[in-house]
Formats: sequence, structure tokens, C-alpha cells
Amino acid sequence: MREIKIILAFFLVSTIFGCSGDDNTKFFYELVPIEEVMIPSEFNSNETYRITVSYYRPSDCHAFNGFDYDRLDNERTVAVVNVVVDRDNCRAIERLDLIDVSFDFLVGQEESYIFRFWQGKNENGDNQFLTIEVPVVQ
Repeated sequence: MREIKIILAFFLVSTIFGCSGDDNTKFFYELVPIEEVMIPSEFNSNETYRITVSYYRPSDCHAFNGFDYDRLDNERTVAVVNVVVDRDNCRAIERLDLIDVSFDFLVGQEESYIFRFWQGKNENGDNQFLTIEVPVVQ
């Protein structure tokens, strides 16, 4: 019985210390501009629609992490979020192939929805948006 306790204690200690966070990988999150949007021209109430946006991956250190999505009344602001590994040897990727990512949108009871898709900042540092209004027909 004592041997079993010693083995369990050893297993517990090695599990706790074996998983210690000695990985010093640093990362941060970054918005990347949306280049294209595929969205229906109209919605029906209480239906779900897939909305697809496309963006260019800036470097091999960037990877899709999700969406920054804000809602206010019938307005929706959408931005693509990438996680970026913070390292010195990141390589820029040519802007050849767009990356498509999607989210599902459930239509409520609004008469229309205004989507604002983040497209980066202008030379003055002001946020730029592609704004699309989609009417709800039923």
C-alpha cells in the first residue's frame, strides 16, 4: 500500500512540475484589414446567415484568432483578429491569396442591419470601414 502512495505522489509531482510554463513564447493580438465581404443583399427575420470576409495574412507569424464583434442597436462592427507570435524572424507574405473566414449571423426583428467591416486606418490614423446596410424583408 505504501508503494502505491509513493507512486501516486511521484506521479502527481511530476505532472505538476512537468507541465510548468517554461515556454517563453510571446505573442500579441492584432487587427488585420478586411479586403472583401460576402454578405446577402437581404435577410429574413429569425434566419441564420453565413457572412464571409477575406483578408491578407501579413506574415508567417500571423494566424487567425477570431473576430472583434460589437453591436449597438442595429449596427454591427466586425474586425478580423490575428494572434501574432513575437519573434525576430517573421517573414512577410506576398499579398496573393486572400484568406476566407466566416461567422454566422442570426437575424432578429430589426428593419435592417448596418455592418461596418474594419479596413484599417488612413494616413491620419482614423479607422476606416466598409459599411453595408442589409434590409430585413420578412
